[in-house]
Amino acid sequence: MLDPQKIRWSTALLAAAAGLTLTGCGETAPAASPPRVETAFTLPGDRVYPEGIALDERTGDIYVGSFGDGTIYRATPDTPRAEVFLPAGTDGRRTANGLRVDPAGHLWVIDSTTGVTVYDLTSRTLLARFDVTGPADRFLNDLALTPDGTAYLTDSRRAVVYRITADALTHAMSTGGHGELTESFDLNPSLEPHDPGAYTLNGIVADPTGSYLLTVDSTGGDLYRIDLTTTAISKVALDGGDLTLGDGLDFHDGTLRVAHNTENTLTRWEMSPDGTTATRTGRHHDETLATPTTLVRGPETTLVVASQFDKGGPRGPGVPTTPFRVTAVSGF
Repeated sequence: MLDPQKIRWSTALLAAAAGLTLTGCGETAPAASPPRVETAFTLPGDRVYPEGIALDERTGDIYVGSFGDGTIYRATPDTPRAEVFLPAGTDGRRTANGLRVDPAGHLWVIDSTTGVTVYDLTSRTLLARFDVTGPADRFLNDLALTPDGTAYLTDSRRAVVYRITADALTHAMSTGGHGELTESFDLNPSLEPHDPGAYTLNGIVADPTGSYLLTVDSTGGDLYRIDLTTTAISKVALDGGDLTLGDGLDFHDGTLRVAHNTENTLTRWEMSPDGTTATRTGRHHDETLATPTTLVRGPETTLVVASQFDKGGPRGPGVPTTPFRVTAVSGF
């Protein structure tokens, strides 16, 4: 049994495990200290099924959303157990998928069937809500924020990316707090053939300059680059594997980290400077990842959401192990 008291995302974590020896084709060679998975903090509740995670870089606080009922949790540094930040059903929210915290102190929360809500972190006040329109089936999944304050959201059923500009957010906040999601990119012509009911676009991230987006097709296993200047959509050339069952993404310092949910696997990729190619430099499989849906890179470790979707959740029968937890993966 791993002791949650022994792992903190705000302190030095197993620095010796940080070095991985790599060999050709992106494979990980035997390392003196392989990646380790331990508990970062636990989440109260027996039907949480956490999905999204966000780091507030100003404070070090971590926010986690429940796909089970839409609860938002907050974990502060050096605490072993998260607290309820926004209760289930707040503002009619039934699920919580992708989460992000922007530099202005706003928390963005996706409800998979309706849209995205934006909260002030200090007052916990709802600032704005953007809803998806039209009768077609939808599953809003994840979002990325660019330096100019624009948010981009993936829809796994429609295979489109929505956009909310900083001006649109300001306008919504000043006119009653409501807006509509605007489709910005349609990736259907670019995706590999798939069944009509398949879930496609999932995790999405932006490069630090806001020049392009990267988004993964969980079904096809491909990574796509969306150029925000030319609007061109292209497939990233992958060396060393693919991104089948790729879910959440994290992109920092030229390294893309990917959570492959039901594979219980994390992969690490070195991106070319222009984001057109990716070389796999690490892969870690561990059943204790418990169907990882997303991840965020902290100062000394990677925090990974253990959803347990395969245990009585949306992806399988069974009974989850409680308490639910967010894991800390060191050396990856």
